[in-house]
Amino acid sequence: MNTSSGVGVLDKAATVLAALEAGPATLAQLVNTTQLARPTAHRLAVALEHHRLVSRDMQGRFILGPRLGELASAAGEDRLLAAAGAVLGALRDHTHESAQLFRRQGENRICVASADRPMGLRDSVPVGATLSMLAGSAAQVLLAWEEPDRLHRGLHNAEFTATTLSGVRRRGWAQSVGEREPGVASVSAPVRNPAGRVIAAVSISGPIERVSRQPGRLHAATVVAGANKLTEVLQRAHLAQQQSSAPRVADGD
Repeated sequence: MNTSSGVGVLDKAATVLAALEAGPATLAQLVNTTQLARPTAHRLAVALEHHRLVSRDMQGRFILGPRLGELASAAGEDRLLAAAGAVLGALRDHTHESAQLFRRQGENRICVASADRPMGLRDSVPVGATLSMLAGSAAQVLLAWEEPDRLHRGLHNAEFTATTLSGVRRRGWAQSVGEREPGVASVSAPVRNPAGRVIAAVSISGPIERVSRQPGRLHAATVVAGANKLTEVLQRAHLAQQQSSAPRVADGD
């Protein structure tokens, strides 16, 4: 079967990515697998590395990069966002605090959905707001389950520590008090894709005087339940997709 798209450089880049599906590869192994000229294989691998589609392991070998995982997660974002409104609204109504859904984007986190407390003193984070990955309970959640090297880099200049993130992984939720913004406390929990990877964080946030200095005691169970509902939505959608694409067995005579 002809797999050429007619765009030579794109076809060659796809060949490099396909070769890395089998695992880490040195440049020599990449050349042998792809049958590309050594300068071409090197140039493409380095260009793909620039776009984070390819990365390197501790031995300097080429591996598939983190951008591929982010794109795969984004493929399910429409289902996630479609379900987020009802879940965040229920969280807001139950806790009487503002609720948000965050996703990581590079070295920042983006609010992709929110449900604000309708009146009174509140922490309002509009959709599209870009916040730091260095502070806040959502940042803790989005970093806590990262690969060790990325986690270590993420802790540089952060307001929390590796010990904090160890506690987040153990409990399954995070809290922060005055970490992102003075006077504001929050609780967050992870949303996972069907492969178990954390792709988003559900949060509630509000003034410390109302949420308290131990907001997890008040709201962790509710926030975790909300995050789990979104995880279940993605799991059901994935299962339905698998079932719809499975080959059908014809009835016997």
